[in-house]
Amino acid sequence: MRRDVRILLLGEAQVGKTSLILSLVGEEFPEEVPARAEEITIPAAVTPERVPTHIVDFSEAEQTDEELREEIRKVRELRGWRRRPSSTLTANVVCVVYDVSNETTIEKIRTKWIPLVNGRTERGPRLPIILVGNKVDLRSGSTMEAVLPIMSQFPEIETCVECSAKHLKNISELFYYAQKAVLHPTAPLYDPETKQLKPACTQALTRIFRLSDQDLDQALSDEELSAFQKSCFGHPLAPQALEDVKRVVCKNVVGGVQDNRLTLDGFLFLNTLFIQRGRHETTWTILRRFGYSDSLELTADYLCPRLHVPPGCSTELNHRGYQFLQQVFEKHDQDHDGALSPLELQNLFSVFPVAPWGPELPRTVRTDTSRLPLHGFLCQWTLVTYLDVQRCLEHLGYLGYPTLCEQDSQAQAITVTREKRLDQEKGQTQRNVLMCKVVGARGVGKSSFLQAFLGHSLRDTRASPGETPIHVINTVLVSGQEKYLILCEVDVDSMLATSLDTACDVACLMFDSSDPASFAFCATVYKRHYMDGQTPCLFVSSKADLPAGVAPPGLSPGEFCRRHRLPAPTPFSCSGLAQPSTDIFTQLATMAAFPHLVHTELRPASTWLRGMLVAVGATVAAVLSFSLYRILVKSR
Repeated sequence: MRRDVRILLLGEAQVGKTSLILSLVGEEFPEEVPARAEEITIPAAVTPERVPTHIVDFSEAEQTDEELREEIRKVRELRGWRRRPSSTLTANVVCVVYDVSNETTIEKIRTKWIPLVNGRTERGPRLPIILVGNKVDLRSGSTMEAVLPIMSQFPEIETCVECSAKHLKNISELFYYAQKAVLHPTAPLYDPETKQLKPACTQALTRIFRLSDQDLDQALSDEELSAFQKSCFGHPLAPQALEDVKRVVCKNVVGGVQDNRLTLDGFLFLNTLFIQRGRHETTWTILRRFGYSDSLELTADYLCPRLHVPPGCSTELNHRGYQFLQQVFEKHDQDHDGALSPLELQNLFSVFPVAPWGPELPRTVRTDTSRLPLHGFLCQWTLVTYLDVQRCLEHLGYLGYPTLCEQDSQAQAITVTREKRLDQEKGQTQRNVLMCKVVGARGVGKSSFLQAFLGHSLRDTRASPGETPIHVINTVLVSGQEKYLILCEVDVDSMLATSLDTACDVACLMFDSSDPASFAFCATVYKRHYMDGQTPCLFVSSKADLPAGVAPPGLSPGEFCRRHRLPAPTPFSCSGLAQPSTDIFTQLATMAAFPHLVHTELRPASTWLRGMLVAVGATVAAVLSFSLYRILVKSR
C-alpha cells in the first residue's frame, strides 16, 4: 500500500475548489477565499486509512494549462507507468469539481477536464477521478442524472460525491473517497461495462481460494472460511454472519454453495458484490494479505524477502519450513498412499505461474515409479533451498507460506548456517545438508555414481531416457542422525582450471580402476585444488568389477593416498542387477560431518603416536636390560 496520497483538485473558476479545501481544514466555511489554497498535508493519525494525505489546489488564474499538463505528466509517471522515487509528491487521484447549479461546469467535465487529465485515447492506464458536485445548498434536486452518462463513458471515474463547502456537507466523505480511490482502486479489479471481475483479479482470487481450500474439496467449509476471515481481517466470522453470507450467495449464484460449503463461483461472486457496493477495500485487503500489488502481481517483497547469507554460510529449511511442506504434501496426497501422482503434483503447482520442477525430477531424488513420496518431495525442496535460496523463497511465497503460517515472511522457514571456517575450527559441523563434489575424468562413471545414490543400477540408468542432472540428493545416517547429502558432478572442462569452485564439505575424486590414466587426472586435480586445503577427500575406484589396467610408472593409487595421508581408495561398482551399496555414501557424509577425524584417524605416524611408541619401546628395552643384568649377576 502507498505511503502517502496526493489529491489534485481541478475544475472551472468559482466552482468552490479552494472553499472545499479550506472548509475541510478549518471546519467552517471561509468568509474570504484566496484565488488558490496553499498545499496542505493531513497527518496520518487523523485520516481513516492512516496514510498522510497531501491536497493540492489548481487555479487557472494563477497557473497555465501547460503547468497543469506537466503536473499530470508527472502523475502518470508516478503511478508506475515510469517509476519515480517514492519521495516524489505528485497526484495519485484527481477530483474534478463542478457547480451543481451551473450546467456548463458539468459539460466541461466531459469536454475539457477528463481529456486534459487522461488524454483523448481510450487505451492505456488512466488516473482515477472523483467527480465532486459542490454547492448543493443552491439547488434542491440532484445532478446525478446528468452525471451518470459521463461516469458510464469514462471508467476511470471512481464515484461522484455531492457536497456543500458552505454547509460542510460531505466534505470529509469527499476526501475519504479520494483517498480510497488511490489506496483501493476499482479499475484493476472490475469492469463496469461487463459488470464482471477483470481476468487478472479472477486469477488472483482463484489462487487465494485454492490456497484456502485445505482439504481440496473445491469448496470452503465453515472452518476454512473462519480461518480465511481471521487471516485476512484479524477475527473469525460469527456463525450467523456465515449463514447470512451463504444465504446471499445461494440467492444469486447457481452452485455458489454446495453441501453448505462456499464454492469458487460463490467466492468470486462475493468479491464482485463487495466492489459493486463500493466496498472494494474488502477485496483489496484479501489480495494484499496474499501478497498482491496494485497491478495484481505478487510483489517482490512478498516473493523475495530479505535474507542475508554471509560468505561461507549455507541455507537450509528449518523445522517450520519442513512442517509447512509436509502439510502441503499431505493436503495434495488425496488418495493417502504416501506419494504424489503426476496429477496430484500438477494440482499442487496450480498456484504457481509455471511448474517449478521438470522431467529431471526422477533422476534427482528417489521416486516410486512415477510417484513422488514424501521423502523425495522434501529432498527436492532441500536441494532448491541449498542451491538457490531465493528461488525457494519465491516458491514458498506461491504456496502462501507467510499468510497460511501467519509469519512475517517465508524467510522464517530458512536457517542460515554458521561459516564453514567455524566448522573447521571446531572440528564438527552443525549442518544438516552436506555438499559432495564428484570429480573425475570423462567416462569414469560419475553420472552412474550419482544415480546409484538414488538406488539406480547401471542398467536402470541406461534404460532411463533423458539428460542426467548434475545434482542428486538423498539422506544418509551419520552417527544415528539423518543428514541430507547432495552429490554434484563437476564439469570435466573446469576441473583443471585455476578457478575451480571447490567449495564443498567433502570431495569425491573418482577414477576408473581399468584406466590408470584416469587416476593421474584425479591426482592432478587433488594437488591443484585440494592438497593445501581442509576439505576431506576420498578417492573412489569405479568399475571395480572390471579387471585392473596396467599401472604406469609412478605411485599407485594406494601409495598416493598413503603419502598424502588420505583414506585408501574405495572400490565401487553399480553394474549388478541389485541396488548398489550405500556404504560409500555414508562414508562420504561422515567425512563431511567430521572432517577433523579424517586426518587424525588415518595419520600413520602422527607426532603423539610416534612419541608414545618411542617411549613405550624405551621402557620395554630398559626393563628387559635390567632383567637380563640381574640374571647374569645371579649366574656368577
